[in-house]
Amino acid sequence: MELGIGMFGDLAFDQSTGKYRDAGIKIHEILEQVKFMDEVGIDVFAMGEHHRADYAVSSPEMVLAAAASITKNIKLASGVTVLSSSEPVKVYEDFSTLDLISNGRAEIFVGRGSFIESFPLYGYSLNDYEQLFDEKLELLLKINSEENVSWSGKLRAPMQNQTVYPRAKNDGKLSIWRAVGGTPQSVLSAAQLGMPLVVAIIGGMPIQFKNLIEFYKQEYQKAGHDMSKMQIAIHSHTFVSDDQSVVDGYFHNYKSQMDRIGSSRGWAPYTQMQYDGGRSKDGALFIGSPAEVADKIAYMKEIFGITRFIGHMDIGDPAHDIMMKSIELFGKEVKPLVQNL
Repeated sequence: MELGIGMFGDLAFDQSTGKYRDAGIKIHEILEQVKFMDEVGIDVFAMGEHHRADYAVSSPEMVLAAAASITKNIKLASGVTVLSSSEPVKVYEDFSTLDLISNGRAEIFVGRGSFIESFPLYGYSLNDYEQLFDEKLELLLKINSEENVSWSGKLRAPMQNQTVYPRAKNDGKLSIWRAVGGTPQSVLSAAQLGMPLVVAIIGGMPIQFKNLIEFYKQEYQKAGHDMSKMQIAIHSHTFVSDDQSVVDGYFHNYKSQMDRIGSSRGWAPYTQMQYDGGRSKDGALFIGSPAEVADKIAYMKEIFGITRFIGHMDIGDPAHDIMMKSIELFGKEVKPLVQNL
């Protein structure tokens, strides 16, 4: 099983100045962290896309390209590419270029995204939310699998016998994963297309997703795909420390970000009880000591049969030195423990 780390590039808010932390400093920290991930044996890095003041990264491709030049082995993925408001040709061009820079390490996680800021920013209507994604996914997959593309849809100009350059390694084919939040229709589509699946499990109890993942497996097999090539990942909030005071203190980072997002979505303020419950064996937070986090990941493998776990690790913008320690423990202690369980 592969272990990866995901980030959104969260920016802490300074109450005294009324400003978010400098995005440039954060991006440089992320690059240092990714370089370190590569050194400690992390398998995958996934960089998210947001178009808000409280996140540093709106262009994952740029950050991943910079990371490609300072790493050797780690796979570099978007986490996620908001495909509904992106241009599939440009998405393929960007990631095929990344693939060439990194010598075949690029991946794309495509999803609708849980934030909608990119729609008005790029001039798309939310009335076309579903159709935009379906059409663009169809086009992206066609570009990925065929040298010469002819395609037509309702919301984009058609393509007539056109080729998109440069072509990625592996005969032009990139690894494209479908990222979902729990919608059965999205899972069904991924299974029918034979796409690897990433399930975001960021609240409640992971066991609640068992039927959904079993549904994916059944439909994947029913569609005639090779079961030996099936890949399933989960993406969950994660933080590792061997210092209990750091684990306890991380609650304040976590709460700050949850409350900031929740204020626009009508959520109640995040509580210590939610944090403690999420950290329990049955909860969705992979926050604790290396042994605690390893045990929960092994449990996910047992109940879901996952082939990859992505720990989302920068919620609330923890200090750089604390992040580096969490990465170190994830690679040097959690990963060997998971492999040996």
